[in-house]
Amino acid sequence: MLTLSRRDALLGLAGAIAATGAGNRAALAVAPGTGERRLVVVILRGAMDGLAVVPPYGDPALAGLRASLTPPGPGTPGGMADLGGFFGLHPSLVALHGMYAQNQLLVCHAIAGAWRVRSHFEAQDYLECGASHLLPSGWLNRAIAGLSPGPGRPEGLALAVGVEVPLLLRGPARAGSFAPRGPVMPQPELMARIAALAAPDPVIGPALAEGIRAARFADDTMAGHGMDVAPQSGFALLAGTAGRLLAAADGPRIAALELDGWDTHVAQARRLSDTLRALDAGLAALRDGLGPAWRQTAVLVMTEFGRTARQNGTEGTDHGTASVAFLLGGAVAGGKVRADWPGLAAGKLFQNRDLAPTADLAGLAKGVLGAHLGLPAAALDAAFPEARGVAPMTGLMRA
Repeated sequence: MLTLSRRDALLGLAGAIAATGAGNRAALAVAPGTGERRLVVVILRGAMDGLAVVPPYGDPALAGLRASLTPPGPGTPGGMADLGGFFGLHPSLVALHGMYAQNQLLVCHAIAGAWRVRSHFEAQDYLECGASHLLPSGWLNRAIAGLSPGPGRPEGLALAVGVEVPLLLRGPARAGSFAPRGPVMPQPELMARIAALAAPDPVIGPALAEGIRAARFADDTMAGHGMDVAPQSGFALLAGTAGRLLAAADGPRIAALELDGWDTHVAQARRLSDTLRALDAGLAALRDGLGPAWRQTAVLVMTEFGRTARQNGTEGTDHGTASVAFLLGGAVAGGKVRADWPGLAAGKLFQNRDLAPTADLAGLAKGVLGAHLGLPAAALDAAFPEARGVAPMTGLMRA
């Protein structure tokens, strides 16, 4: 049975929300699993721009759609890493590129869920419940319900310290949450609004502005033009904690993490670089925390939808459709980009604005659950009741 000392529990309660800094929120939830195989699901809240994170630099239409948002090409200073001659990887993802070189990272491009909404709140709910309408439980919880309990790891083991269990893990199978103490910083957008409301007051306005600057929010952040402070280590702290919990002989085998800060309507290039560095550091910390158990681990990284193919007038992008998903870990058959590329030329974009989806997130998740955790077809259908006709992706895991 997984246990925490009283001190650890109190520290977790004291740090109910751990943040990456500069406005990025992170959280961790853990649940029981079976056997020695581990599964981690990471939700990227805010809609990650897959075209910037894994740029299709070989597509001739890319440059005309987003002149200032694509990193320099492979082989140039500060340029993207090459992923096989057509796709690149954002230069902030140094650890992930190392995993790709070790065949431990699989990139799935032009992928989306079955929903076609552009509301963060709706799309995140659909992403977590695994359907195009709201369900009372999450797909990962329903998957857990289909697992058989292992020796010394009875079904119903729960840990709830400080952070709500996300919808992804809510449902009939019991699951808990835990967050270690870590740095907390409010969203820059919230601070900007507070500063704007207080600005007319001759006393409170300047005092609040000075306090915000002292808290390491830059002036251009308050103006809505990006961030001047690199993310702190909150997500890495949570991810490293998750790795150590999962590595324990009597610990959980399934965990869920989340990281926000991906809604890049303004000044995307700088803001996205910061958030990607936080993600990269966190996934490296997860790997390091797992230690030898990394060989038996799969990490599925998903976002609720992508962003527009064209950049907007504020050097950012707006809500879109298809994006990128990552599958990484020592158990993953990586070192490649999996994409049925739809193209970015005129007439190829979804609704003449977005990267068109050619793969389904449910198929990716079902492929991982089946091949990695051994869920049978009936359990996969229970996890994704709307996606019974979506075949699980194959070739995702090492033999």
